[in-house]
Amino acid sequence: MANDRIRDHAGQGATTVAAHRARRRLRADQARQLADLLRHQLLGDGFPDGTLPHESTLATDYGATRNTVRQALDLLRAEGLVERLPGVGTVVVARKYPHGLDCLMGLAETLHEHGRVTNEVRTMGPAPAPAPVAERLHVPPGTDVLYIERLRRLGGLPLSLDLTYIPLDLGTALLGADLENTDVFRLLEAVTGQRLGHAEITLEAVNADAHSAAVLEAPRGAAVLMLERLTHFADGRPVDLEFIRFRGDRITMSGLLHRSV
Repeated sequence: MANDRIRDHAGQGATTVAAHRARRRLRADQARQLADLLRHQLLGDGFPDGTLPHESTLATDYGATRNTVRQALDLLRAEGLVERLPGVGTVVVARKYPHGLDCLMGLAETLHEHGRVTNEVRTMGPAPAPAPVAERLHVPPGTDVLYIERLRRLGGLPLSLDLTYIPLDLGTALLGADLENTDVFRLLEAVTGQRLGHAEITLEAVNADAHSAAVLEAPRGAAVLMLERLTHFADGRPVDLEFIRFRGDRITMSGLLHRSV
């Protein structure tokens, strides 16, 4: 009988632990969902005075417990988006800038409403095209192309590290151009008299290598958004292959999609 009571007690304990873990998982799921909703508000200027409502107000507005609200705010704090100030509450301390994916524009054109984009040209000059680059630009492997590495800043803060390859017959004209203050897209159209037509893009998250992290002033291994873009003239010729590493904590990608079946 005593052994039966011990087994029953152990079974009840295991049930209690399992239930507690299930509640914790549920709260974590709810906190993550709430953090997603609040992040959308933050990025959309939903809190124009820069201060979030009190935790009790957020709990009422979103039908959540205070513990869930605190956990959601902790997630946003870990992302560097908000901070808690004594006597003030939770305030917005960082913002992300919107980068559209449904229109072919340079970074300065895209973000002109949010400040001035400047470019630090770190490297620029002819270089042999690696085989994958040559293939994408339709030039023989080993042919010289114009290689450009730029650190791009918005409002003085590092935003992206851009590696660009351009066929040399087009790129030579850019050697004396004002790359520090002008998008490559504008310069290409200006020096060639041709319009850009379309671009193929791939977007993925990667970990910042030591070089990229140092240049972008981001922690080593931090997640960055890698945008690979191959841009063509209106006549279809590929003219600009770019590998752009954006600081993930300062940019958000958006686009308008239409369903086609």
